[in-house]
Amino acid sequence: MPLYAYECEACQHQFEAQQSFSDDAIEVCPCCGEPSARRLITSVGIIFKGPGFYVTDSRKALTNGRDGDSKASTKSEKTESKTTKAEK
Repeated sequence: MPLYAYECEACQHQFEAQQSFSDDAIEVCPCCGEPSARRLITSVGIIFKGPGFYVTDSRKALTNGRDGDSKASTKSEKTESKTTKAEK
């Protein structure tokens, strides 16, 4: 459930309330009891971590990077096996 910030216009008391999306806004201030509380607009604190959340990340770049690593390892393995065969 989201946490909403409120401020009373009568006494400037600020408070927070955890409410459901479907709940009505609180109108009565818990401090002074006046029906002058209003909901404040606040920024949302969301943090996205990991690859794929930014504009510069693209699926093509991510798959090319992963494929390039696996191709490089198989190429080095093939080179090593050819070298060992030539030595024998």
